[in-house]
Amino acid sequence: MAMTFHLDVVTAEQQLFSGTVEEVIAPGAMGDLGIMPRHSQLISKLRAGELQYKTEDGMASLFVSGGVLEVQPHVVTVLADTGMRAEDLDEAAAREAMKQAQDALQGKDPEDLDYEAIQSELEAAKAQIEMLHRIGKLRGH
Repeated sequence: MAMTFHLDVVTAEQQLFSGTVEEVIAPGAMGDLGIMPRHSQLISKLRAGELQYKTEDGMASLFVSGGVLEVQPHVVTVLADTGMRAEDLDEAAAREAMKQAQDALQGKDPEDLDYEAIQSELEAAKAQIEMLHRIGKLRGH
């Protein structure tokens, strides 16, 4: 039997996952973080991207748009800004969000722009599209 730990992934709206896992790969702010059982304690900011985790049934994925990762000896908690299950990702919606963010950055009135928020939306849309393409390739599409 493989060593395991508990993983909770939540947003303000919902719990995306709660269960026993063998490993987690999280999109840390400074690069991907691989978390295994008995990992050192840490707290890290997350960037938009794919959160992967391995259960006894195999690898699974969630999309997170950012947030915080907390690692304790037997529990990993992801407090995501927003998130969704891989099967709920919509490429057309992600492309539209990316177009709207790009259009907003090229807007006429720079005083009304929240560049940080728009850049965050743009990065999240790009990360969703990248995840969709990676998943599509894995599924043979």
